[in-house]
Amino acid sequence: MKVTPTELRKDLYNLLDHVIETGKPVKIERKGITLKIVIDPPAHESKLDNLKTRNTINGDPEDIVHMDWSEEINLDFP
Repeated sequence: MKVTPTELRKDLYNLLDHVIETGKPVKIERKGITLKIVIDPPAHESKLDNLKTRNTINGDPEDIVHMDWSEEINLDFP
């Protein structure tokens, strides 16, 4: 979100609440320079906590080849 200093002054507390609730920074442009209001993450937070969960297979891929897929596959065609 980008605002002017005048907009920031008019709605400061709502903009600060927006940053806190969404985690998205607010950018303020003044004299051609952009300033940001951001949340400073806690020092104890691990970067690994920010990783997205992926749909992956943990284990040996060869095990998949020998699995019984008969219940997963519908062979009854109309």
